[in-house]
Amino acid sequence: MQLATIIGRATATVKHASMEGWKLAVAQPLDAAGQADGGPLLVIDSLGSGRGDQVLLSSDGQFVREAVGSNNTPVRWAVIGLADK
Repeated sequence: MQLATIIGRATATVKHASMEGWKLAVAQPLDAAGQADGGPLLVIDSLGSGRGDQVLLSSDGQFVREAVGSNNTPVRWAVIGLADK
């Protein structure tokens, strides 16, 4: 799991079939001190997070494959929870 802040949304006119119906967000990973840790990530989001929300991300391949219903999805990161403030 990785703590991150949603910094924006993404759209795609053409995307892999497994990504149909998923909202795409841009998330900035955070370190333990709450500072940016690496580059932004493209994530799928079914929880409706908005800009500035802190979220929990998962890169667990099995979870993502089950969530999107495809064994060959290019999706790597998914929002799995909204962090309490």
